Amino acid sequence: MSLSLEGLFDRPGGDFGILTVCTGNICRSPFAEQYLRAQLAEVPRLTVDSAGTHARDGDRMPAQAVTMARTWGADPDKHSAKFLVETHVAQADLVFGLAREHRRSVVTLHPRASRYTFTLREFARLAAGITDADLGDIARLPLDEVPSRLRELVALVASRRGAVTIPSDLEEEDVVDPYRQSDEVFDESARQLVPASDIIVAILRRAAFITPSEAL
Repeated sequence: MSLSLEGLFDRPGGDFGILTVCTGNICRSPFAEQYLRAQLAEVPRLTVDSAGTHARDGDRMPAQAVTMARTWGADPDKHSAKFLVETHVAQADLVFGLAREHRRSVVTLHPRASRYTFTLREFARLAAGITDADLGDIARLPLDEVPSRLRELVALVASRRGAVTIPSDLEEEDVVDPYRQSDEVFDESARQLVPASDIIVAILRRAAFITPSEAL
């Protein structure tokens, strides 16, 4: 496998980078990447990319994954799989594993990433109860410092670990792997991924744009 870093987090220094991670980087993580990018397009100084723990560099998304992405308004046409290496994780500000195994792999590669690595559904669960009042410290940061605001949000969400109820079925933290499965499994994967992503999009947007008067 190639360890090329080309194309990952091609962004100005200091911008906020989100990394989504699955196994092959051809179904779940590229869909999450593309969906989040589309939904967060108006947030400045934010980039989204993806990689896979067992990806083969250059692999394309299978037809079912392409259809899934297009159904939800994402753009899969330019995707090319990338094998995950430590530098990718170290460069990111927020990492979403699409399942618990990916979160473990990310933290094994770069232990300090435990502070900013979650499964996608875990982050949504932790963020769901955050109120405008909880964002008060973030709201006092200048509006043009979006990366700083979002990094503070990640720390806030991480601080809720242990304070928010963990699901009794830990599989609820994962997005099902649809690779080489039926169309129904691809639909199930999207039904798990999209609502969680929508919660994440909402809290990222709120943190990016909230003003002090709104956080009272």
